[in-house]
Amino acid sequence: MHDRIIVIIATAEAAKARTGAMYALNAMKHGWLADVKLVLFGPAELLFLDDPEFQDLVIQFMHVAKTPLACRYLSDRQGSSERLRDLGLDVQFVGAPISEAIREGYLPMVW
Repeated sequence: MHDRIIVIIATAEAAKARTGAMYALNAMKHGWLADVKLVLFGPAELLFLDDPEFQDLVIQFMHVAKTPLACRYLSDRQGSSERLRDLGLDVQFVGAPISEAIREGYLPMVW
């Protein structure tokens, strides 16, 4: 049984990104799963900077779980790494952490 997930939000569509963030938040907040990791990728990183509702959901997640990751490779290319760090995200190259989570049994959910 999978009781740990890694939620990867890559979409630029606000409604989809908010849904993914809301699920990650509620899964931790209400104990639906043992552990949830959250990763923002490319378009979702820019959405996080521009969409207050999405940003609020991710920040709430930080208060009940772990610090979400943001992809450094993409944020460096977009010039947004520093802004993401300032808002509390852990900006790093995410390929290895995602792969490690999958090896550890985390089920990926991609939004």
